[in-house]
Amino acid sequence: MPPNPLRIDKDAAAPPAAPSSSRSPASSISPLLPAHLANRTRDNSLDLPHLRRTPDRSELSLDRTIHPRTSSLIRSPASSIRSDTDDAYDGMAALRYADDPDTSDSVDLKDVKVSSPTTQHSVDTHDLTTLSYRVDAGSPTPSTTRYANLGMSRPLSFHPNDQKVNPRTVRDPFSLPASLVGSAVSMNASSTPLSESPDFFNNPYSWDTMDGKAEPDDDLHNPDAQTHVKHGWFGGSVGKRGVLNIGVLALLSIGLVLLFGGYPVISYFTRHHESTKGGYNLGGVNASGQIASIPGFRSSLIDPDTPKDAMTRLSPDGSKTMKLVFSDEFNTPGRSFYPGDDPFWEASDLHYWATNNYEWYSPEAVSTSDGSLRITLDQVETNYLNFRGGFLSSWNKFCFTGGYLVASVQLPGAPRVAGLWPAFWTMGNLGRAGYGATTDGTWPYSYTSCDVGTLMNQTDADGQPAAAAIGGDVMWNRKAESTALSFLPGQRLSACTCAGEDHPGPILKDGSFRGRSAPEIDVFEAQVDGTLGLTVSQSMQTAPFNMYYNITNTTGPAYEFFQPQSHLNSYNGQNDQQALSGISLASQLAVQRGGDGSYATYGFEYEPGPNGHIDWESNGRRSWKVNAAALAADPVSQISDRPIPEEPMYIIFNLGISQNFGTPDWRHLRFPATMSVDWVRVYQDPDAENVGCDPPDFPTADYIERHKAAYTNANYTVWGGTAEEGGYGAYWPRNRLYPQGCAAPNSTQPGSPVKPYPQASPVPSSQIAVGQN
Repeated sequence: MPPNPLRIDKDAAAPPAAPSSSRSPASSISPLLPAHLANRTRDNSLDLPHLRRTPDRSELSLDRTIHPRTSSLIRSPASSIRSDTDDAYDGMAALRYADDPDTSDSVDLKDVKVSSPTTQHSVDTHDLTTLSYRVDAGSPTPSTTRYANLGMSRPLSFHPNDQKVNPRTVRDPFSLPASLVGSAVSMNASSTPLSESPDFFNNPYSWDTMDGKAEPDDDLHNPDAQTHVKHGWFGGSVGKRGVLNIGVLALLSIGLVLLFGGYPVISYFTRHHESTKGGYNLGGVNASGQIASIPGFRSSLIDPDTPKDAMTRLSPDGSKTMKLVFSDEFNTPGRSFYPGDDPFWEASDLHYWATNNYEWYSPEAVSTSDGSLRITLDQVETNYLNFRGGFLSSWNKFCFTGGYLVASVQLPGAPRVAGLWPAFWTMGNLGRAGYGATTDGTWPYSYTSCDVGTLMNQTDADGQPAAAAIGGDVMWNRKAESTALSFLPGQRLSACTCAGEDHPGPILKDGSFRGRSAPEIDVFEAQVDGTLGLTVSQSMQTAPFNMYYNITNTTGPAYEFFQPQSHLNSYNGQNDQQALSGISLASQLAVQRGGDGSYATYGFEYEPGPNGHIDWESNGRRSWKVNAAALAADPVSQISDRPIPEEPMYIIFNLGISQNFGTPDWRHLRFPATMSVDWVRVYQDPDAENVGCDPPDFPTADYIERHKAAYTNANYTVWGGTAEEGGYGAYWPRNRLYPQGCAAPNSTQPGSPVKPYPQASPVPSSQIAVGQN
């Protein structure tokens, strides 16, 4: 049906006259149309897709218009038409002509009076708003018909009878949704055509230079979703290029999220988590916090180079299969063992004055090459000493309690040349070997009772028991000119320690402290026997002492030997230690000189506690065993049972030289001498795994941290004392068995702080151990 005409009020005031267009006569026409339009057009249709009715149809807004100077679409939010009593358009409309592209006119809609607005709907894909108008003034020219359109890329087609726009032929980039409305306007001619205004119509920037042709960006300016379905994806609102852009941005976003959010999570759940065995710190590090979690860097207690067939091992008696818990194969050449360089080991830099060694221990003497650890003793003057040796330990880095420690070793020197002191041994973590202040009152105790065994010299302040005054009548005490059983200062961290004193703990249920110490178990100390050749002393050092340092006589078996050459060592102790030592034959071939270049295994398996044992191995064969009965209570010296060491033990390899261990054969000794270790491993019962330097029932970390200076400065030689005498200067914990007990004053000296011990007179060495050789 034909549109309802919207006629202009004939009495509307006309704008001031303007010069006539050169193309049109200055006839009286509507001020809204140029003269040539009034003269040449009869019925035309003006498409205004920029007109929109609000949902309640009470308002039409002119969203877009063509700026006459830029020929570009601009917003005109203020432009509107209101359908109340006297509706009117406000804004500008541009006119284009399909058959005359050079003609461009503009219509000012502010004076247009609107009546009977009509909404028209298309029959297929979208709505168009049509503004129809008729020229009433001037001579009609029926033969001339123009179809004006705004923003069209091709001319509109009309049905001759109803003048409706056929949407099938329109490619309109500015089509609007179904809420658009159409209106018909009838206009009277005016005497002043707007085409004569140079500002609006004679500026070439307002011309449409591609009238009737499709442009590449047409779809970007078409708000009609129905039309866009035909030209783009996702409802036509996004083209292929947009999809590509969005896709690339999405991939980049996902990649960034995975990189900074996903990768850490994935890495955490897929990476190998280092074991916490052997470390008191968080994150599976060792006691020094030095195990790094770096790809390619060892972060496990078990060396990746350890053969698969070495993951388990039978106990020495063959009764149980033990599980590997620590290993080092030493396959990486050039390892450094200076402080902080290795997660499990550290080479000492000190003089081992306690045993009167001739060498200075230096990290330079410890290295790895050809798949083995090399510890070298050389005649190189170092720090005013004539020799330089090596001392490597796992103190406060790797410790274990109970189990089977074994290593494959090539001993230094030649089988029948005496004087070298190679050793492979363990010590409780509360005593750091070579740091005298830390071993003062802790080594070689293994004691948890509270009795005279914890006191200085193993007697009370009155010198009782009397047996202690003669219990040391052995040949090894001749140099001391004394027959006293003990010269030890007393157990500094004993079970007799008063509440509130400086002690590593733990505190037991009865409120007392557990007795703590730094016991020693030696895998071997190699020595030369004039008859057997190269032998090893395999021993445990302990305190307090039996009378004459003898293994306790009991009804049960105290010890047993498994090799025909194995026997008890003639050295069983002196006034600073008791040694449960057995001598066994070492390999005569697995030596540096005069051998075949091979290695031999040495080790021990032990069960800690009052019912435990120690079982040694030499040259790959079971050698001898000590049972708990050998450390039973001694009623003569009035001490209680001494348990097989329960402290967390660390590992030591060292090579030195000293008169204390045997007279060196200076004529035949050759330097450098090297002890080589192919590998070292620790096995434990799967049902009794216990590795770490700070176990909860025998803690060490907090105590070591509280006294870090004593544990890191080898110049402190005693726990108390003064700086002038090399003392650390700390108080000795008060022992309740001394006079005044826990009420006694604090003291930096061992023993009773209120009743000094009497000094015994020297005993001529000729009167000591008479008849002993």
